[in-house]
Amino acid sequence: MNGFLSGKKGLVVGIANDQSIAWGCARALRDAGADLAVTWFNDKARPYVAPLAHQLQADIAMPLDVEQPGEMEALFDAITQRWGRLDFLLHSIAFAPKSDLHGRVTDSSREGFARAMDISCHSFTRMAHLAEPLMTEGGSLMTMSYVGAEEVVPNYGVMGPVKAALESTTRYLAAELGPKGIRVNAISPGPLATRAASGIPNFDALMDDAARRAPLRRLVELHEVGALCSFLASDQAKAITGNTLYIDSGYHILR
Repeated sequence: MNGFLSGKKGLVVGIANDQSIAWGCARALRDAGADLAVTWFNDKARPYVAPLAHQLQADIAMPLDVEQPGEMEALFDAITQRWGRLDFLLHSIAFAPKSDLHGRVTDSSREGFARAMDISCHSFTRMAHLAEPLMTEGGSLMTMSYVGAEEVVPNYGVMGPVKAALESTTRYLAAELGPKGIRVNAISPGPLATRAASGIPNFDALMDDAARRAPLRRLVELHEVGALCSFLASDQAKAITGNTLYIDSGYHILR
């Protein structure tokens, strides 16, 4: 299967370090032959991400803080100037203020909820808007969700409603962009030991429970999430859109 993405141009947003889901996906996409654009969050993150971008031989490597006016537009302008098109996009960013993430949804602040929704959900919509003109021959938009969007997961807090909104957004984007051949899917991995996950209280216990109870009796691995991402970016997945695809050793089927 090596090289099945040769000639494809894609953007990966959300690499924080070599343990992040976005890194596992970016590495798989590159191994499959895709040319990549990648981003880092800010100057503090750049020393961690820039060497990874070098490993990927990324054509474009730029900062992207979705809360900063103009940064997303500058990124897509650079893609337009360098490539003139875009074949796939992976959105793998999420954030909620700690006080809202660690508390009850009932007690979440208006400001914290809105910020979590903007960064974790609406940023995907804004990226889709900017990617659409570059996907003249169709394309693939992907985002990262979690089973907490569908059911109550202890300590997942405000991110549950936010991820539910992200999955709904995925379906609406799929319906609206489908006539142009643009596919939109959410990927829902099982728990992984990432820096983002470390902010969720008692996450180690959640991982232990998933490994013990999942039908395959193990956790999913980064390279497996990357393999699914690469498939969805490929022409082999041209009839798949509007879905949330679970990759969690079967954990999501348990209630």
